[in-house]
Amino acid sequence: MKKFLPLMLDLAGKEVVIFGAGAVGERKASLFSGFADITVISRDFTPALEKLFEERKIKIIKVKDLTDNEISEHVKNAFIVIPATNDTLFNENIALIAEKSGKLVNRVDDMGDIIVPSAIRRGDIVIGISTLGNSPALSKYIRKKLEEIITPEFEQMARLQKEMREILKSQVIDQKMRSKILWNIINDDDVWEALGESYKKAFKVASEHKEKIGKPYD
Repeated sequence: MKKFLPLMLDLAGKEVVIFGAGAVGERKASLFSGFADITVISRDFTPALEKLFEERKIKIIKVKDLTDNEISEHVKNAFIVIPATNDTLFNENIALIAEKSGKLVNRVDDMGDIIVPSAIRRGDIVIGISTLGNSPALSKYIRKKLEEIITPEFEQMARLQKEMREILKSQVIDQKMRSKILWNIINDDDVWEALGESYKKAFKVASEHKEKIGKPYD
């Protein structure tokens, strides 16, 4: 029985090896290409993958039939292996070889070591949604609902919190007071309203909380 723990991974400098260059392989390569070093291994490649290769966003290796030893050699330096061919048995064999080599496997036709969630990104805010592969439609539905709540203002609030936190570290010794000020900024409707107009205005309104230090503060 697999037990999945939600994590954020830094994939910079790590290799993701994808076997198969059809629609699924293309989608996986596009997803991971902005975060890791991507190698796609296949007999043929879609125009989109060839474009990614021309843009130096991925590497491609053209092959015919692969032996187990050749598969082992291709996954030797991989951090994540993605079997994404249209041959289920071949995908299973790639997964077994990769797992024996201690690699993380992201399966597209079964439960692997890694599940790629549906994600919402708002600047520094990243929210992953998963049903553990049991209902992609429900994941998409939840994402759409959350996108209505997590508006672009949340991205600006994350930026504001980060900047105010750094300022408070140098000006407010008491950690509890710093935390209280930051919470009050988050809960201030005037700050949120100002974010809808401009970041500069919101920063000014948020700064007023810092000026209340030493005065009665609720």
